[in-house]
Amino acid sequence: MFSGLVEARGRISRITKLPDGGIRATIDAPPALAAGAKIGDSICINGVCLTAVTVGPSSFDVELSRETLSRSVGLDTEGEVNLEQSLRLGDRLGGHLVFGHVDGVGEVVRFDPLGASWELVIRVPRELGRLIAVKGSVTVNGVSLTVNRVDDSATACEFWINVIPHTFEVTTLRGLRAGSRVNVEIDMIARYVERMLQDRPVST
Repeated sequence: MFSGLVEARGRISRITKLPDGGIRATIDAPPALAAGAKIGDSICINGVCLTAVTVGPSSFDVELSRETLSRSVGLDTEGEVNLEQSLRLGDRLGGHLVFGHVDGVGEVVRFDPLGASWELVIRVPRELGRLIAVKGSVTVNGVSLTVNRVDDSATACEFWINVIPHTFEVTTLRGLRAGSRVNVEIDMIARYVERMLQDRPVST
C-alpha cells in the first residue's frame, strides 16, 4: 500500500529480457532510498507496485511479468521514474490510499502553464473514466492528484488536474507532453463500489 506521495526520482538504467517474456529492470535510486529497502520489499515505480529482488547501495532490481508489461507503460525502457516505498502502519497518509495496481493507460491531451501551476488533461477509455469523479483522487504515474473537471464522450473521458510547482519539480510529471502515455489508477473506493453495483441482484 502506498500514498501517492513520491519520495524520489530514480532511473531505469538497464533492461534484461527474461525467458518467460518478462523483464528484469535495474533502478538507480538515491542512496537514502536504496538503503531503506531490502529484498522482498514492495516499491511503487511510476505507479506500479513491484518487488525488489536485489538491493545494492544505490540501486535495486525488479522483475516485471508479461501481464504487468501489457497493462502499464514506461517500465520497459531506460528513463526516469517516480519512486515510493510502501507505507508502514502509523505513517501519515498525505495523499490517498494507492494499491500500485494500474487500472489503465491514459494519454496526455494537454499540459500547459496556468499561472504559477500547470494544467494537465488526460484522456482515458470511457469504461475507466466513469470511475473518475470531480474532487476525487486519481494516481498518475504514481503521483496522488485531485481531479478538477471531467468531460465524457461516447468513447472516452478527459479529466483535468492542477499540478502545483512542488509536484512539478519533484516528480517526473514535468517531462510529460501531449501524446505521452501514463499509468492511471483510480481511487480504490470507486473500484469496490463498481463491483458491488455489478453484483446487485436483478429484479424481475
